[in-house]
Amino acid sequence: MSLLLGIDVGTTATKAVLLDPDAGSVAAGELPVRLRSPRPGYAEESTEEWWANVVALCRELCADRDVVGVGVAGMVPCVIALDARGAPLRPSIQQNDARAAEEIEQLRRRLAGARVLERTGSSLTQQSVGPKLLWLAKNEPETWARTAAIVGSYEFVASRLTGELFVETNWALESGLYDLEIGDWAPDLLEACETPRRLLPPVRRPHDVVGEVTPEAASATGLRPGTPVVAGSADHVASAFAAGIVQEGDLLVKLGGAGDILMATTQPLVDERLYLDFHLVPGRYLPNGCMAASGSVVRWFQAELSGGTSLAELDREADAAGPGAHGIVALPYFLGEKTPINDPMARGAFVGLHLGARRGDLFRAVLESVAFGFRHHLDVFAERGHVPRRVRMTDGGSRSDTWTRIVAGALGLPLERLSHHGGSALGAAFVAGMGVGAFRDWDQIERFIHVQDVVEPGERSAYERPYAIYRALYPALKAIGT
Repeated sequence: MSLLLGIDVGTTATKAVLLDPDAGSVAAGELPVRLRSPRPGYAEESTEEWWANVVALCRELCADRDVVGVGVAGMVPCVIALDARGAPLRPSIQQNDARAAEEIEQLRRRLAGARVLERTGSSLTQQSVGPKLLWLAKNEPETWARTAAIVGSYEFVASRLTGELFVETNWALESGLYDLEIGDWAPDLLEACETPRRLLPPVRRPHDVVGEVTPEAASATGLRPGTPVVAGSADHVASAFAAGIVQEGDLLVKLGGAGDILMATTQPLVDERLYLDFHLVPGRYLPNGCMAASGSVVRWFQAELSGGTSLAELDREADAAGPGAHGIVALPYFLGEKTPINDPMARGAFVGLHLGARRGDLFRAVLESVAFGFRHHLDVFAERGHVPRRVRMTDGGSRSDTWTRIVAGALGLPLERLSHHGGSALGAAFVAGMGVGAFRDWDQIERFIHVQDVVEPGERSAYERPYAIYRALYPALKAIGT
């Protein structure tokens, strides 16, 4: 049996799937990852923890099995500075890190009139790579002086497997330094970021074979030396593909540590309130949004405000609270916010507190705040003429019936929940299969997709007033500097 290994370097866990091209997933595993926030707005992770997880998962899943191709997906566009030996110089700076607020404004002034949005597909935001590189140069000059290359999460793991340095197309696109009009790194953008071009490796397509597992990596992981490794994919792109988000109007809501919402289109959609990614299927696109903190706010509430109460119990209390959480509305901007407001200085809030408020009301408000964030994105899509034809939901939050019903109600749309969804790791394994010839056509992904159930929206009217308050809160608080 020839198998494909897909690895997903996620915000809260490293996951792996072994895929039989004919029969589907034959094994899967995951190990936790700790997100560190040493200062307000900071988001970092240990690259060595990622690699240790990859080694452990490979040894657990791949022993005595014939793995013929490897693909890696991961968070994008996090920043990893490597030295001349390919070793990381510091923890990763995550894509939702908000430390470079001053550098964002500095670059906006420097690049006024440079048509950044039109040329790169994205505005300058806290997700952009350039401001973080400026921050590194200014605040960690010793690290910056030793930096020989900048890569992302999945490229880092692939480089540890193969010894080859590269960045995949969507890391390049989301970096904000890649010019779509010329199909290459933009010299003027690099100059504004004070970044030498030599720090950015070659750009490769997802299914390009970038190298083979080295003897050293084989000794660590148990993979066979010489096993082909493809460039891989941004995690949200791989996950959307693995969920069948392929046709115009297909929409995916991902309830993970961060919150992603992605729509398949046949034409690029450039809007400062959204990100733009290449679809895995050539000639298609994935305009999308990402909320910096979604499931991570739920975990914060569980740890800090509930004393570790189980999520099942918190869900029961949220159900009892009902829509509108007895007048309490929350903002989920605990790590600043990315799309659609693009404000790294935004902060979370609870509004409407009263002495009758109970814990379930507060937890319900948190769940609703994330749902309202997704609805805000749908408003942007609709404004640009894109209405979803079908909505699917994946990731950890989709296992909560309570949260799923809330999202369906807030959006006013039925949600298809997927069962046994392999997520980004499945997408990465499929990409590896395309790279090594195990699959002939991208449409073959359909054989691995299974809809668990359809959650109907109920009464959307119950969410109209709290959603209106939600939309009014951010501009009101911003006006008073909060």
